[in-house]
Amino acid sequence: MDRLPKELRSRNMSRVRSEDTKPEKIIRSLLFRQGYRFRLHRKDLPGTPDLVLPKFRTVVFIHGCFWHHHACAHGALPETRREWWTTKLEGNRKRDEINYARLIGEKWRVAVIWECAFTRMSRVAGDSARNCILDRLTAFFHSDDSFLEI
Repeated sequence: MDRLPKELRSRNMSRVRSEDTKPEKIIRSLLFRQGYRFRLHRKDLPGTPDLVLPKFRTVVFIHGCFWHHHACAHGALPETRREWWTTKLEGNRKRDEINYARLIGEKWRVAVIWECAFTRMSRVAGDSARNCILDRLTAFFHSDDSFLEI
């Protein structure tokens, strides 16, 4: 079985979303219901974060494991054109790290939520997986840490 997302298998790259993905909408809904207010996709910040919470000087990135080359099963390289994909995805990963460093240098706090966190936590915590993610994220808002990865 091919490990590429369905959009890539069909070679219809126009279907690959960069904004308003399902995990992003879930996080936005959970935060909004808890009373947190945020801005979406601020282009004036490095990396155009998915969510920006100015009150907490915090940005949140919700990354797809494949496109950001996460070290999980969803982040595995395709079987074909491996060299090209390695260069492409490693470039994405390096760009992300540079953007995180720039944001932290500008006194922003950075949270990264990986797509696989939803499935991994669902297996462990059942229906309360979203609440586990929300609890870790909101605890980060009120901490002194500068980086969180879920």
